[in-house]
Amino acid sequence: MHRCLTGHPTVVETEPRLDDGTPFPTLYYLTCPRAVAAASTLESLGVMAEMSDRLERDEALAAAYRAAHEDYLQRRERIAHVEEVAGVSAGGMPTRVKCLHVLVAHSLAVGRGVNPLGDEALGLMARLEEKPWTSASCAWRPEN
Repeated sequence: MHRCLTGHPTVVETEPRLDDGTPFPTLYYLTCPRAVAAASTLESLGVMAEMSDRLERDEALAAAYRAAHEDYLQRRERIAHVEEVAGVSAGGMPTRVKCLHVLVAHSLAVGRGVNPLGDEALGLMARLEEKPWTSASCAWRPEN
């Protein structure tokens, strides 16, 4: 889990199997409305496609992203083994970028240096022209 400076949850960790028995591969969820909006803005700007293209050309980036995938799997496995999602992470890992929200949540939950594209997205979120976001600048309140 991760919280912003105001104490609100930014990322929550979910069980790999829902209460009704459904397998659920997504371990980390980005919950801060402002962070979600910033990640959505990046997605609308085509950042995911650009990152996926770079994965095909940059072997060092691809290797680091595969390592992030493995980290994600190991962390989920520590909570519970769910055969139906074994080997499946989230966000498009390890070969493409499908959801920046998941990659950002992974980076926030485990710290920088694990998911290179989640870290990169966090940097881009901080530099957005309209409504930039960092966990240090977030002052989300329900009335905002």
